[in-house]
Amino acid sequence: MASQEPQEGARASVTYPVTSADLASAISPDPNDRFPKVLATARLVAIMETASARVLEPYLGTGQLSVGVRIDVTHSAPTPEGESVTAEATFTGKEGKLYVFRVVARDAGGEIGTARHERAIVDVARLEGGASKRISKA
Repeated sequence: MASQEPQEGARASVTYPVTSADLASAISPDPNDRFPKVLATARLVAIMETASARVLEPYLGTGQLSVGVRIDVTHSAPTPEGESVTAEATFTGKEGKLYVFRVVARDAGGEIGTARHERAIVDVARLEGGASKRISKA
């Protein structure tokens, strides 16, 4: 596992420009589904995960990555195409082997979402090999 641990309060952020591909209206694989032309919650989650992963990046060993395990997100305000979203993740501590984060996302109009997010540090080869093995058994 990681050689060191982040300190409580460690932070990282990511700023992401919202494009047409990030809109809820573009997320569904079925063109008959109707969603608004605002930032999709799925993309907001990805931005929040990225900010959290950046907190852990300096603590990863060779062949390791951090992966999302759980997220409890509130998407509280819409963001239109062309605006930027900044997510800031703050490490709040560990629960067993899981690293816990509080994430706040904002755009030019203010807060658009919050989350409690948990990540694990894993061996990449083991994770990817296990995923392939699990599917081949199906």
